[in-house]
Amino acid sequence: MASAAVSVPRTGTVLADLLPASSSRARDVALVVGGAALTGLAAQLTVPVPGSPVPVSGQTFAALLVGTALGARRGFLSLALYALAGIAGMPWFADGKSGAAFPSFGYVLGMLLAATVVGALARRGADRSVLRTAGTMALGTAIIYAVGVPYLALALHMPLGDAVAAGLTPFLIGDALKAALAMGALPTAWKLLGRRG
Repeated sequence: MASAAVSVPRTGTVLADLLPASSSRARDVALVVGGAALTGLAAQLTVPVPGSPVPVSGQTFAALLVGTALGARRGFLSLALYALAGIAGMPWFADGKSGAAFPSFGYVLGMLLAATVVGALARRGADRSVLRTAGTMALGTAIIYAVGVPYLALALHMPLGDAVAAGLTPFLIGDALKAALAMGALPTAWKLLGRRG
């Protein structure tokens, strides 16, 4: 069954659909909770950026992988759980933050939207080749910035140009490296699952 999903890329299958389960509902709940937990753990991998209120973290990479691997619906639910638990006090946003009253919260909202979009693209086969995965990750990253940077500008009462300099420009090299990791990991996972099927 896995080989059919790999050989016909437009079947509407994402990687998580290939996991065996006695109950698809139980599998979906586990995947949603696991995706939120993975994002929360990855958010703890942070490096401060001089002159920026936004650290480099693993949460954007995890959010894009979660969305791509789980698909739009489960990806959205997973990042919604991540956001809601963080708002409720779970200290698993970057730098162990929680709540919604910090300038970089817009990036969390952007990740919610990005996970949904990359999940929808993954159902159309956008994670099965290096080039398509690169485009998917670039689009997801752009969505995160499209929400996060204006939010940062509003939260800190700064001009948009200053928000771009503080909340986007310092992260471009790191985002390129994260995209390169995804470009290798996701198509390789499909190839391995195809060989096993």
